[in-house]
Amino acid sequence: MGYLKNRFERRLAAEQEARADQPVVITIARDYGAEGHEIGKMLSVELGIPLYDNELLVRSATRAGEALDKVAEYDERMAAEFMAFLPDRAASRTLSDKLFKSMSQVIVDLAATRSCIIEGRLSDYLLRNNPNHIAVLVTAPFDARVEIVRGKRGLDKRAGAKLVRERQHAREAFYKRYSAGKWKMTDGKDIVVNRAKLGRQGCVDVIAAAYRSKLREAEQASTSTDLRH
Repeated sequence: MGYLKNRFERRLAAEQEARADQPVVITIARDYGAEGHEIGKMLSVELGIPLYDNELLVRSATRAGEALDKVAEYDERMAAEFMAFLPDRAASRTLSDKLFKSMSQVIVDLAATRSCIIEGRLSDYLLRNNPNHIAVLVTAPFDARVEIVRGKRGLDKRAGAKLVRERQHAREAFYKRYSAGKWKMTDGKDIVVNRAKLGRQGCVDVIAAAYRSKLREAEQASTSTDLRH
């Protein structure tokens, strides 16, 4: 019994030490119109850590050896077109798959390098086994998201609702395609914040508190490991 207990304690200490040496990474999945991007920017300022969104595309294009102007339109919204498997989309599908492979490695490398916030791009799925990863979903009721989009784009209610449905479907299709149907936007989340109830600052406060708690946990694990050595 004592041997098993010591073995367990050694394994636990090793896991804690490995986790303490790694950065804390927040990934933000966002329902379209819930202002996940705006919340991510505010959170970046609040915590003093970088937000990676469109920069992921630039880095991925460079890594894949593709000119940026060729991939400027690449995003989750294109996934719906790729799902159609039309013959004239073959070149686009090939580019999309190449970019996603490159982007996946960029995301994993960033998460191993420094504490940061990563927006979208299936980052929550790619980092699902990272113990220092906080997976967030920013959401709001459909009608609330429509009103947010209408206010920003000057659309009537019907056009706003149509846009929200289309973009939301594309994001969900992106998850389905690149996780091979294994992951949904709502899967594996540590925190779900409702933009309509909490407001942008309220969402930031909740996520920031979780981030600081995770940092303290890592620091305590590191201190405990140092005392054992």
